[in-house]
Amino acid sequence: MFGQFLLNLFIALLWLLLVDEPTPQLTTFFTGFIVGIGILYVMHRFFGTQFYLRKLFKVLYLILLFIKELIISSFSVMRQILFPKLQIKPGIFTYKTNLKGEWEVTTLALLLTLTPGSVVMEVSESGDVFYIHAMDIEESKESVIRSIGKFEKAIMEVTR
Repeated sequence: MFGQFLLNLFIALLWLLLVDEPTPQLTTFFTGFIVGIGILYVMHRFFGTQFYLRKLFKVLYLILLFIKELIISSFSVMRQILFPKLQIKPGIFTYKTNLKGEWEVTTLALLLTLTPGSVVMEVSESGDVFYIHAMDIEESKESVIRSIGKFEKAIMEVTR
């Protein structure tokens, strides 16, 4: 992936040098970069790896998914807090994950902890079981599990 990006920069630099302009223009470099993206997309199957911009789009999707889940869970927590009488039943549940590797497990744990209403208390030694504290176990357990599923899928698309 990094090699494809460097090759794209090299194509953009060649484009800049081969275009007959008295002074180099930044717009010419960006035009060469766009041309390089097109060339690399056509040739990416010969590299034996995935096209490098796909990984970038998957990372952006993961970030946007986190922002969406953050907003939804924030409103849920605000709704619980604004009522004068709290009707919540906090609790702890376990979740067995399909993620492998330290980066994947850590990313999922951080995304869950940063989302209001749930906290990853502990991860098992093997890294496949999460112990999660939910603010309202009856209401938010299903939504937390649904969010975990979305996060797991997006993390696997980024890392694999």
